[in-house]
Amino acid sequence: MDPWGYHLVNILLHAAVTGLFTNFSRILFGDGYWTLIAGLLFASHPIHTEAVAGIVGRADIGACLFFLLSLMCYVKHCSTRSSSSRTWGWILGAGLCAGCSMLWKEQGVTVLAISAVYDIFVFHRLKMHQIIPALYKRKNLNLFFSIGLLTSWGTALLGVRLYWMGNKPPSFSNSDNPAADSDSFLTRMLTFLYLPTKNLWLLFCPDTLSFDWSMDAVPLLKAVSDWRNLHTVAFYAGLFLLAYFSLKGSSNERECNEKSIMNGKQNANGHSCHSEMEYKTVEGKSSFASKEENGIKKHEILKLQLPSTENIVILSLSLLIVPFIPATNLFFYVGFVIAERVLYVPSMGFCLLVTVGVRALYVKAQKRFLKNLVFCSTAALIVFYGLKTVVRNGDWQNEEMLYRSGIKVNPAKAWGNLGNVLKSQSKISEAESAYRNALYYRSNMADMLYNLGLLLQENNRFSEALHYYKLAIGSRPTLASAYLNTGIILMNQGKTEEARRTFLKCSEIPDENLKDPHAHKSSVTSCLYNLGKLFHEQGHYEDALTVYKEAIQKMPRQFAPQSLYNMMGEAYMRMSRLPEAEHWYVESLRSKSDHIPAHLTYGKLLALTGRKSEAEKYFVKAIQLDPTKGNCYMHYGQFLLEESRLIEAAEMAKKAAELDNTEFDVVFNAAHMLRQASLNEEAEKYYEMAAGLRPNYPAALMNLGAILHLNGKLKEAEENYLLALQLKPDDVITQSNLRKLWNIMEKQGLKTSKT
Repeated sequence: MDPWGYHLVNILLHAAVTGLFTNFSRILFGDGYWTLIAGLLFASHPIHTEAVAGIVGRADIGACLFFLLSLMCYVKHCSTRSSSSRTWGWILGAGLCAGCSMLWKEQGVTVLAISAVYDIFVFHRLKMHQIIPALYKRKNLNLFFSIGLLTSWGTALLGVRLYWMGNKPPSFSNSDNPAADSDSFLTRMLTFLYLPTKNLWLLFCPDTLSFDWSMDAVPLLKAVSDWRNLHTVAFYAGLFLLAYFSLKGSSNERECNEKSIMNGKQNANGHSCHSEMEYKTVEGKSSFASKEENGIKKHEILKLQLPSTENIVILSLSLLIVPFIPATNLFFYVGFVIAERVLYVPSMGFCLLVTVGVRALYVKAQKRFLKNLVFCSTAALIVFYGLKTVVRNGDWQNEEMLYRSGIKVNPAKAWGNLGNVLKSQSKISEAESAYRNALYYRSNMADMLYNLGLLLQENNRFSEALHYYKLAIGSRPTLASAYLNTGIILMNQGKTEEARRTFLKCSEIPDENLKDPHAHKSSVTSCLYNLGKLFHEQGHYEDALTVYKEAIQKMPRQFAPQSLYNMMGEAYMRMSRLPEAEHWYVESLRSKSDHIPAHLTYGKLLALTGRKSEAEKYFVKAIQLDPTKGNCYMHYGQFLLEESRLIEAAEMAKKAAELDNTEFDVVFNAAHMLRQASLNEEAEKYYEMAAGLRPNYPAALMNLGAILHLNGKLKEAEENYLLALQLKPDDVITQSNLRKLWNIMEKQGLKTSKT
């Protein structure tokens, strides 16, 4: 699959979000450099690389797109609330876009809170001490009606989201969020308080980025003496002071706003007390409108008032903090320590804070040199962010580069994922080294122990594979796939009782509180399938059927049931319950119409019940589905043999042996069919091949001797009979054949071994 198209869509979405964000910044900063700076900061910030470069990050970009659309609709609602009947269409659009944003990602619903902050602190320019008195003023009815609508809609959206989640938080493994699994309240509290500090630092200085911050990437804070607590204290103190002074405002502005009305345009006393930095003129000029009052013509400068610095800071802090709250573990534990893509929406608040800070420094600077310094420093920051984004984007070119880039931050996870990539590239030794490196950093990773075991199993190192599967089970007793592969290895090694216990234990694992319940159910179903096969091979068909039925009850929707249904049919067929057998063969073919084993077994049943022509169609169809499968030719050959079509049967057998020339049973049966078709010379060839595959198997040597005997190669026949008797001295048939051979050899005057 070519990822180019996915990346292009993400880039276009990021461009759209950047455009919307810049347009929103224009409402706060007006036309000019400050809006441009805010847009460039957002467009170039390296923290966005994960969201834009990875397909999973599209959820964050989409949520941010509708977040901004909702916010812009609400801004329009505020500006038209007192003068247009269409204002409620805008608030409806804001609500719908908020719902869409939440559908992309849960944090999208927080736009409703941001809209309320905008309405109160930016549009109406209220201070904290003015909010309560404003409740009693009739002229603010529209304001609080809008806030009420936002609150009601937000509550409804959260209720629906919780219902979809089953009214319980998501489950995740302990390594995804180690602090959540800690028994110490102090550790959980200190770590969770520190994590927002770490996230803010990534926004300030995104020098070290990683695709994964789980496990030990951020060590737990276990004691008050941990020096990182100083960062936590400084962060919350700075945040509190910034919020306090922004909400309080300057004493001069507080005096001006004592009688502020709530329409966001003017003061009750008719006077304005804002600096010239907080105005913008239409199209950059003063526009003059003339009007006559009592016959006197007057001119007024129509200026559009911009929010104060304090109000922008309040909104910026809200944008930074509120969308991040779901990731703080405050209401429920989340399945990550730090996720860079989660900062996509909060980064808007950060970019606004940086811009308003730079603007404040620029205005405060009295000398041209200092103003240039501020401007150049800001430009350098944007360039640094842009270059870092380019470099980081290189890490996302492919999986191998991405995982190698994360080794410094999260070596255990990075090495493990790198092992998977190297394995997919058939670099087996390098993959094994990567898995072992991952386990060096974190020895109890069940997934990594399992992956190493699987690698070893696939390379026929079964004893080592068993060792790692057992370690994986010890690390995570609910890892059903490890039980499955352990049972399969034990079954192939002939340790049937141990395999049976393993499969049974797997089937008893509860499917609650699992990271991937669907994969777990699939593995449990496979365990029951293999347990049924084990009973089937032992001749316990009733037990096999009982297990198969349990597997059918437990199998998840995505499980492919064709093999299970086919084995059900085989069990019933062995019990001579042919109607039930036919039902399950048909079910197997219905679930997967090209399932070759079901074609073969159903063909055998049809032949057994006298429907010969229909049976032959299924055998031929099986060969057509996969002409490279020798087993299909062999089954068809056996059918033809039963129909006394000996030459055709021999041809099918030869084809099967040519395709599966390392399979003893196929080669041996081919030799039998050729012999029955009186093609003794060719039969001799395949008996020799069979004896070469199993040189210590008495039946192979005896049959080779017999065909050599028939072909007149008496000396070679005697040698093979004798070898067979060395392996199985009491074999009556071989003894009888050898005596007959000696009689012939004596009549021909040939020397025998007994003489």
